[in-house]
Amino acid sequence: MPSIQRLKDLLHEQFTIKDLGPVKYYLGLEVKRTQKGIFLSQQKFINDLLEVANLSQANPLSVPFDPHIKLYDSDESGPLLSNATVYRALIGKLLYLTTTRPDVAFSVQLLSQFLHAPRLKHMEVVHRVLRYLKLTMSHGLFFPSDNPLNFQGFSDNDWGACPLDRRSVGGYAFTLGPAVISWRSKKQALTSRSSAEAEYRALADASCEVLWLK
Repeated sequence: MPSIQRLKDLLHEQFTIKDLGPVKYYLGLEVKRTQKGIFLSQQKFINDLLEVANLSQANPLSVPFDPHIKLYDSDESGPLLSNATVYRALIGKLLYLTTTRPDVAFSVQLLSQFLHAPRLKHMEVVHRVLRYLKLTMSHGLFFPSDNPLNFQGFSDNDWGACPLDRRSVGGYAFTLGPAVISWRSKKQALTSRSSAEAEYRALADASCEVLWLK
C-alpha cells in the first residue's frame, strides 16, 4: 500500500475525511498536471485582483517596474493617499502572488516598504505592476516530470538602491534543473560601504538558503 494511502487511512481513523482527488485549485493556486509535469499559476487570482483595483480594462505593460523611478517616503513621491487601506490590501495580495511569480518579487518588496504612509507615486507603481500582470497572467512555475536533479543558485544585489538610507537590495534564485524552487528579494539590514561588501552580504544570505535547501 502506498505511503500516501496509509496516511489517509490513519487520518480517517481519527476523524472523517473525504478524498477529493488530485488538487486542481487551492487558496488561489491553480495546479495543472500533464505527462510533462506540473504547472502552478494564479490566473484567476490575478483576474480578481485586477477587478478589485478597477484595472480590468487598463492597457497592459511589458515590464513591472521602471528602474529609473525612485520612490521616496516624502513629498517627492506626491501627497499621502486619502485611503491607505486600499494600498495595503493590494500589497498584501501581491505578496501572496509572489508564491508563483518571482518576476514581481523585487517590485513588491520595494512597494511594501511604504505601507505605513503610502503616497500617490507608490500607488501609481502598484498599478504599473498590475498592468504587467494583466499581460502575463498565464505565467507561473513549471516543474517537469523528467527534471534532472542539477542544483544551481544565482545571487545579485543592487548597491545603495534605497534613496532613503542607501541600503542595498539583495536577491537570489535557486533552480533544480529548469525549475525555480526558491527565490528572494530583500533590502539588506546594514548599509554597505562598497558594492563588493553588498555582494558579500547577498552571497551570505544565499549561502544560508543553500544549506537549508540541501
